[in-house]
Amino acid sequence: MTNDVMLNTLGSPGDVPGFMVGHATDEQGPTGCTAVLCPEGAVGGVAMGGWATGTRGMDGLKPEHVVRKVQGVFFTGGSTFGLSASDGALKWLEERGLGNQAGPYRVPSMPAAVIFDLPITGAKTRPGPEMGWQACDNAKAGYMERGNVGAGTGATVGKLLGLAGACKGGVGGASLRIGDIHMGALAVVNAFGDIIDAQGRIIAGSRKGPDSREFLDAGAFFMSGAQWVPVTAPQNTTLAVISTNAALDKLAAFKIAAAAQTGFARCIEPCMSEVDGDLVCVLSNGQVPADPVGLGVMAARLVQLAVWDAVRSAKSLPNVPAAADMEATYRSWPV
Repeated sequence: MTNDVMLNTLGSPGDVPGFMVGHATDEQGPTGCTAVLCPEGAVGGVAMGGWATGTRGMDGLKPEHVVRKVQGVFFTGGSTFGLSASDGALKWLEERGLGNQAGPYRVPSMPAAVIFDLPITGAKTRPGPEMGWQACDNAKAGYMERGNVGAGTGATVGKLLGLAGACKGGVGGASLRIGDIHMGALAVVNAFGDIIDAQGRIIAGSRKGPDSREFLDAGAFFMSGAQWVPVTAPQNTTLAVISTNAALDKLAAFKIAAAAQTGFARCIEPCMSEVDGDLVCVLSNGQVPADPVGLGVMAARLVQLAVWDAVRSAKSLPNVPAAADMEATYRSWPV
């Protein structure tokens, strides 16, 4: 018997009951932060495929860690500096008496991760505690803003030649319901690699030069045996979070997060490299029995859809065109 399937390609983690999504955006920065909240607590897991992650409190999502539940996940711009914005998120939770019981105290747990958007902001603006608090206060269930908002405000993709040849990234999401299982995804796309669509075309990525509207094709570059010379220090990251009402323990959440990373590999080339801080978090607040293998397939598909949504929803910045400004181009490799 086939379960009813409902897929929302403009969905979010807030489509799962008990979860909310909020952004705080500095358009002039441009930078911002994004909070995915589960106020009553969620079992979590994380898989870090990239080699250049910037995080705070992510250890709490590892299977062996003592933290049993978290109240959400926080993504921010500003690189390491932006991690201070998570102080505001913790304050918001504390003000409402939310957190894990530790003796007579309630201690919120909200793991955070950053993207490197300093080349766009000039390192002059970065999210702080006030913005982190505001992202939580803006959080709501259901539909979320996408594109140039929150942690994706200053995101870019396709940096084989650095920012001068990049395209605009952003925030995107998707959700589905299969029978009693609900699942939602959010991605912040600030990738080194090109974004590849379902037809195998580059839709956003490295351009041939600052004034070019032609894609360079990072995959073909590396497959030719060319040696890439980094033009800057690592400054790329794609972050994703999955929410679900499936019954998971921490080990299962980790395994599904690891499977969900294959969603990056389907649509970002290259990804999870030594110059990317890619990671996926999984949060569960439910008790619905589910097959972990099937959940991994669902999560990977939603991550893929969220990445596409992020770049297709993005709007250009000065000298940084968006996917809407570019013509999708088939990769020159493989032939």
